[in-house]
Amino acid sequence: MSMLRPQTAAAATPAPTMFSGPYWEGCAFGELRHQLCSSCGASNHTPTGACASCDSSQLEWRVSSGRGVIHTWTVVMRAVSPDFEVPYAPAIIEMAEGWYLLSAVIGCDHTELAIGRAVEVEFHPLADGTLIPYVSPTD
Repeated sequence: MSMLRPQTAAAATPAPTMFSGPYWEGCAFGELRHQLCSSCGASNHTPTGACASCDSSQLEWRVSSGRGVIHTWTVVMRAVSPDFEVPYAPAIIEMAEGWYLLSAVIGCDHTELAIGRAVEVEFHPLADGTLIPYVSPTD
C-alpha cells in the first residue's frame, strides 16, 4: 500500500500576487476561496483580473464549500525534486461551485483513486507554516 500524505519537506512556498493574494489569505484562515463574476455568474479560478467567461472585471471573492469530485489525476512515483516525498497524486478537482482546483489527494491509497470520487478540502502546513489545500476522499 502507498498511502498518500501531505508533503512534509520544504516545498516551494507560494508567492502571492495582486490577483492571488485573497486566495492565499483565505488559505491562512482555512478557507478555500474562488472568484465569482458579478456580470455572468461564472466561477473563476486561477485568480485573475477578468472573468474567463465574459471578460468582465466585476469579480468577487467567495468561500467555496470545499467539496468536489476528482476530474482527473496522476500518481507520481519519481519526484521531480528531492523536496517531494513519493508517491503523491496531483489531481484536478471539479468543485461543487463549477470551478476546477489543482491540488493533491491525500488520505487514501493511490490505488483507490477514481474519476468522480467525492473529495473535500483540508489544509496542511508547509515547513514555513503556509497552509496548502489538499483533498481527501469523503466516502
